[in-house]
Amino acid sequence: MTAGKDLTPREIVAELDRYIVGQAAAKRAVAIALRNRWRRFRLTPEMRDEVMPKNIILVGPTGVGKTEIARRLARLAGAPFVKVEASKFTEVGYVGKDVDSMIRDLVEAGVSLVREERQKEVQPRADELAEERLLDLLLPGSRDSTREKLRGMLRAGGLDDRTVEVDVQERAAPTMQIFGSQGMEEMGLNLQEMLGNLPFGRKSKKRKLSVPEARRVLAQDEAEKLVDKDTVARDALERVQSNGIVFIDEIDKVALPAGQSHGPDVSRGGVQRDLLPIVEGSTVNTKYGPVKTDHVLFIAAGAFHLAKVSDLLPELQGRFPIRVELEALSQADLMRILTEPRNALSRQYSALLGAEGVELVFEASGIEEVARVAHDMNTRTQNIGARRLHTVLEKVLEDVSFAAPDFAGKSIRVDVGYVREKLDRVLKDEDLSRYIL
Repeated sequence: MTAGKDLTPREIVAELDRYIVGQAAAKRAVAIALRNRWRRFRLTPEMRDEVMPKNIILVGPTGVGKTEIARRLARLAGAPFVKVEASKFTEVGYVGKDVDSMIRDLVEAGVSLVREERQKEVQPRADELAEERLLDLLLPGSRDSTREKLRGMLRAGGLDDRTVEVDVQERAAPTMQIFGSQGMEEMGLNLQEMLGNLPFGRKSKKRKLSVPEARRVLAQDEAEKLVDKDTVARDALERVQSNGIVFIDEIDKVALPAGQSHGPDVSRGGVQRDLLPIVEGSTVNTKYGPVKTDHVLFIAAGAFHLAKVSDLLPELQGRFPIRVELEALSQADLMRILTEPRNALSRQYSALLGAEGVELVFEASGIEEVARVAHDMNTRTQNIGARRLHTVLEKVLEDVSFAAPDFAGKSIRVDVGYVREKLDRVLKDEDLSRYIL
């Protein structure tokens, strides 16, 4: 394991608290699951193979933090992570994505993650090689003394206004796509890769670039050359098998509510049956090699408005032994979401308008009123959780966002009066508020 390997469950929860408000039970569950992986790596090889991850199912309305918890957990662990929608999959034999594709997507995420790490390790050497290539382009065949003088100017930024002609490798876009049943997606990927490696699949194109841009392109090219693709693929497969996390959203959409087993619902049961071997532990073939899913952590989530967890296949329920119910967000939670997280919405809007020279100041009364309106709309209409805050804030700040260049150098204070002034007409009209907020 990498990034989060030494974090205790308490520290993991503290890290999640920096971005996600509330949901203590869900944070505790995922923190224990992550720590168990760290513990597993300290067991003997025989015992390690026997310890399987305890998959988690999160139950709660939309917009309360289910996806964000899983995403932040993966970043803490430095683990390959993929989010999939259960409703996108179809039973084998139907047109659509087969469930194996989630593991292929996870492997691609793992390869990208490992490749990025390896390229960071070799970046200093890649920068050196890129600098030599750039000097060759700027002054071919120069003497040592002239070259060193030019190197000093390059490092000091004295050549940033010049342009050079660089050969850029471009892969020709594939002109065919394959649709079909299970395994055909993989065949399509392999064909694209094969065609990309043929002489006509890759082409070199000369482009005129500024010196800073050319340096970046050449450094990236050199970093790719210094990283061994086979090693990356091998390490990525190992990391996916040991640390991979799959987040299956909308799992309730493939559940069969009691008494419904006809029409389009037939395929729902088929998707569950196809999911079962993947979650239980099976081997999936990918273009990088076979992947065992025995130790991949699966986190499923759903609102379960119409169906219940008990409507899933008993075998599938058994593979998700940990169930956590997330709470609907209160007005106090919405206020905290607007101010506390590092990526709080109030900070985002202040930064965005700050780019135009407008100082946007959120008063406590304004924050409270925005939270009150959002909570009220969630209560009166469909509860969409924290996502309602985006809707309300966009409406409140619509005028200043549109005319921001005219407000440059001025300060806008968002207090309770300002919020009510902007939302008064919408809130008074019940029908209008349903459509706009």
